[in-house]
Amino acid sequence: MFILKRQDVEISNIQHPKKDQQMPILTYQGQTFRLISVFKASQEEEARALWRELTDNRGKACVLLEEPERFSVWGKIRLEQLGNDTGGHSKTGILSQASILLLQGVYIDIEEFLGSRQAALFEKDIAEVLQQKQFPQASSLEAVKYLISTNPLPTAKMPAWQENHVVILLQELHRLGKAYFGNANFTKQVIYKLEDMPEAERLVFISWLNQSSLSKLWQ
Repeated sequence: MFILKRQDVEISNIQHPKKDQQMPILTYQGQTFRLISVFKASQEEEARALWRELTDNRGKACVLLEEPERFSVWGKIRLEQLGNDTGGHSKTGILSQASILLLQGVYIDIEEFLGSRQAALFEKDIAEVLQQKQFPQASSLEAVKYLISTNPLPTAKMPAWQENHVVILLQELHRLGKAYFGNANFTKQVIYKLEDMPEAERLVFISWLNQSSLSKLWQ
């Protein structure tokens, strides 16, 4: 919809009505937009790909903001809608969704190729990791069973993780997967689990993954 420069817009923070956090809001010609994703200055191509996917393929009203040190994509929203917002399109929500889908993919493959006994051991191993790392709302075996069996795409049902939780989970998930399967080839099959995500949200996760230290593990 719009490709804008920093001087074209106003950016402010408002209190989210349902969360104990501030959220950035971009204002342009009386319209308001919420932040979807941020890209480094070297990632102009990825930023434009996400913006085109949202605007051309999904018909969303979006802003691509060009700044000297970064690019960012913003989606139009009415401020009165925030009270009904589940966070499903926030960056941390998208990262959490994707990491849980990968967790489910590894579990499914262990159960299919190694059997239900190994799958049950994997559940216990993951629960131990989440407990040691003090993951919110996910530090028991029952919570892990819930994560593995529940569709994470409606994020209202999912734990509120931060980006560091996603990084830790994906590091540990890779370590355990490699131990169970004997090599790291399992990632090539599991990554297809992300096809369950909407295209634009999958692009957000893949872009984040590519610029993180995890890219060597999961690509």
